[in-house]
Order: sequence, then structure tokens, then C-alpha cells
Amino acid sequence: MGLPRDPLFWLLLLLVASCSGILLALFSSVGKPHPGPRSGASTAQEPVCFPDVCAVAKSQEAGQDLACWRSTTAPQAFSGPKATNARTSKGQPCRRPLALAARRHPHFRDLFDFSQPVLLSGGLFTQELWDSLSQRKAPYGWQGLSRQDIASTLSLLNGSESTQLFGPARPRQGCVRCAVVGNGGILNGSRQGLNIDAHDYVFRLNGAVIKGFEEDVGTKTSFYGFTVNTMKNSLISYKKLGFTSVPQGQGLRYIFIPSDLRDYVMLRSAILGEPVRKGPDEGDRPQTYFGPEASASKFKLLHPGFISYLTERFLKSKLMNTNFGDLYMPSTGALMLLTALHTCDQVSAYGFITSNYWKFSDHYFERIKKPLIFYANHDLSLEAALWRDLHAAGILRLYQR
Repeated sequence: MGLPRDPLFWLLLLLVASCSGILLALFSSVGKPHPGPRSGASTAQEPVCFPDVCAVAKSQEAGQDLACWRSTTAPQAFSGPKATNARTSKGQPCRRPLALAARRHPHFRDLFDFSQPVLLSGGLFTQELWDSLSQRKAPYGWQGLSRQDIASTLSLLNGSESTQLFGPARPRQGCVRCAVVGNGGILNGSRQGLNIDAHDYVFRLNGAVIKGFEEDVGTKTSFYGFTVNTMKNSLISYKKLGFTSVPQGQGLRYIFIPSDLRDYVMLRSAILGEPVRKGPDEGDRPQTYFGPEASASKFKLLHPGFISYLTERFLKSKLMNTNFGDLYMPSTGALMLLTALHTCDQVSAYGFITSNYWKFSDHYFERIKKPLIFYANHDLSLEAALWRDLHAAGILRLYQR
């Protein structure tokens, strides 16, 4: 018997075959278990990870936990339900944004003010602002500083790039994940390089030695934070240990911390691409530090009011009431970490002081172990307590070992 030649017959046969395939696929998927947490697992004993970043660890050999670390405290903000207003990144929801964790915390919800301006630009320079900040000494204000020098510098920061940390080229869509890398000895042998580089933005500061320590600290740098004093001291003190130049790169941005007039003067010269014209850095050529590219978009300036806000609410040390009160200010690392906490959706901190700091050298790049020194101009004990509490609240992920 020959095969039917009726076209309708073949069309019906094709339709039946297609439907059978779809039903078979649906049946097969029902039998597969949905991936999820292991039942009965203790939250406190499991590695606490950032979403997406943990994918890096899955490609590593067992025991090389590059993306996650064990914590005796499992931050509730990173294990709760997704925020309904969370932004998405690459189609994925921003799970557990730190701002939501801060708003839910009984202590930190009264400290965080995400409306506080982080950066200072020319558009914010008014007579009212001058009258206010000229009553306070640097880094909290402009008392005793030249108004002409302040105004001439801020007049160069007049673009939209100067008002936003990430700039208009990076729209605030998606989950902005940031790693802030301090220089603590805890990073030596940590093998956290891949985890650090997996973040959207990486902040570094002061003597950020990378060469030879890539496996521990990564290679990516998005922002480099400093005061002119800490930058130049780092170049002198750590030159023999590998810090021979400030990080440079076309996409890299520099965050000036205005601790003195010299920071404003250096910033102005850097934008104009000309030698420093006055002060202790007179004759310096900023391009030797920051590269040949000279444009305002490459530089950011922390707002003195923001530094004052951070100090008053988060790091109000008892040292302020001593003979060292005029010297005290939060450390460069503290200012960079708190800047990230006010601008990013999720923040990981590496190389910052922890409760067992005495086990590690002062800096990760030191060949001989040196103890951490507590200077009077910073309150590292207070900073350590703050990182611990922010970590426990689920607002910050603090690398510990």
C-alpha cells in the first residue's frame, strides 16, 4: 500500500508529533528537583556569599573558596526576601541591597542618610555653603583656607561627572557591587583576587601594591582614594616594597580627600594639566601621578560636609576631646569604605582591621611581619568595631579569616 498523498494528513501528523515532544519535555522537568538550600543546613555554618560573585568560586577547585567566606554571623539582610523595589543587573534582581538592610536595622537606620551629598562640585559652591564650611577646619570645612583657591578649583568641577561617583556613562540600573580593598596584612595569602575582581567596581587606596600579589588582591582598580599627604608618603615609605607609582588607567577615577589646602591646589593642577603653582607641592607635575590624561571627569572630590557627617554619625572618637583632637580624622580606608556604602548596592570589604588583627602584618605587601600601629590621628579600634557591627547587620561583607 502506498503512503497517503493528502497534504492535510501530513499536516495533522506533524502537529501530533510536535505536541508529543512538548508534553514529554514538561513531564521530564517535573521530575527534576529544584535547586535550593540543603535542608537542615545551619545558616551560621554555611558560607555567606554575594549573589553572582559566588559563581566564581564554583569554577575553582575544592577548598579554594575565592568568592565566599565562612562567618559565625549570618547577616539576615543577605538571606531574606528580595526587595520589591530592587534594581536589576543583566536581568537579575539586586538581592538584599544594603540600603534596605540599613533601613530595617534599629541602630543603623538612624545613622544612614543616603540623601547626603557625597561629592563636591562647582554647582554646590554657594555663599551659604562657604559661610557654613568656613566655620570648620579641614577636612570638615574650609576654615583658614583661601576662598580664591577653593573657588578656582571647584569651578573646574562643573560637569555632571563631578556630581556622581559612577558618572552618567554608567546609569544606575542594576545591582552595583563594589569591593573596597584596604592594605591590611590579612590579605597576604588570602587568594581573594578573583573574588575582588568579580565586583563591578573596585576601590583601592594609599599604598595599593598589586604586582606580585594579584592572586590575593586582584588586578582591577576603578577608584583610587587618597589625600595628597597619604599618597606621597606611601610612594616614599613603600617604594622598596613595590609601590612605585599610583594606579593608572584610562577608565580609572581618582577620589581626592580634601584634608588640607594642598589637596585643592593639586586637584586644580591635575585637571588643568599644569605644574602645581604653590604650597608644599609647588613644581610637582600631577601627570607623573595620575597619567597624561587631564580632564575633570577623571577626578572626584569628597564633600567636606560628607566627611563631617561620617565622622559625627559613624566615627565620633573620644580622641576628638583630647590634645590630639585637631589631628583626628577617619582613616583613608574608612572614608573610602563609607563612601562605597553610600553609593553602591552591595559592598565587600577586604584588608580592613578585624578582631584578630594581631595575627597578621600591618600591610599585606610587607616581607617581614610588622605589628599594626595605632596612631593618634585615627581611631582604628573604633573603626574595627564599626566594620564588625555593619557586617553583623548585613549591611557590609567584611572579609575575615
